Amino acid sequence: MEQLNTGKEIMGLKIWLDGKLVEKDEAKVSVFDHGLLYGDGVFEGIRVYDGRIFENDAHIKRLFESARAIRLKISLSHEELSQAMEETVKANNIVNGYIRLLITRGVGTLGLNPFVCEKSSTIIIADKIQLYPEELYEKGMKIISANTVRNHPLAIPPQVKSLNYLNNILAKIEALDNNVMEAIMYNHEGFVAEATGDNVFIVKEGIIYAPPVESGSLEGITRKVVIKLAKEEGFTVVEKNLTKFDLYICDEFFLTGTAAEVIGIVNIDGRPIGDAKPGPITTKLREKFFKYAHGKE
Repeated sequence: MEQLNTGKEIMGLKIWLDGKLVEKDEAKVSVFDHGLLYGDGVFEGIRVYDGRIFENDAHIKRLFESARAIRLKISLSHEELSQAMEETVKANNIVNGYIRLLITRGVGTLGLNPFVCEKSSTIIIADKIQLYPEELYEKGMKIISANTVRNHPLAIPPQVKSLNYLNNILAKIEALDNNVMEAIMYNHEGFVAEATGDNVFIVKEGIIYAPPVESGSLEGITRKVVIKLAKEEGFTVVEKNLTKFDLYICDEFFLTGTAAEVIGIVNIDGRPIGDAKPGPITTKLREKFFKYAHGKE
């Protein structure tokens, strides 16, 4: 799970809140903000590598598309948001870290009507992050299948990266109750959707497979980059519906995400994947992603 720094390291942390940088203890939202009351808002998690905001344009584009889908007006332009993130990164001396960019519906009244909120609120947090212990990237991670079903795509489009993450949180609780850090979520038809916070890939007989976005997964930025890198390396990538059976019999299994990057899965539901260690294609793509993220290729 995402773990922001605690203790002395963040004592001077500065948060960008509605137009200005404030100390973390002063970064407060109203109890009448609909983001708090109803999870009404959108967000992006964005990496910083070597002082550069990774895939900045793609993240902001997705943020605006998510907001448009739920009829949420962002008060800043694309360029203004980019500048605000740059300012926040520099103010916190982040060289390699993580940005959480949030847009809430803003202050309103009790009740679901979003149009009583006069102006959306923008929050930017920039800090260091460690999602999984380093040893899991080397040895691979164990996961389970969640009983919590992914939200129906007609209930809320999976492309919307909304502040309401309760569906994913319930699946995450299942994982933690089983002493693992991730769980695979399936949609209402039984097909693989995504993990609680990452996208899913498997490898079978040298071909890389990924569930389509329509199955109920977020269209991940890291997912897109990894698909591009895989194709450049000569691998065939196929987007198709996957079942639990496909996960059980695959040769390799890995997850991708902004915070997770690329991490191999070596066991699901007590069943080993391949030879129970990250496979060669997973390892190759992890290496290529690292180089790409750090501008080394």
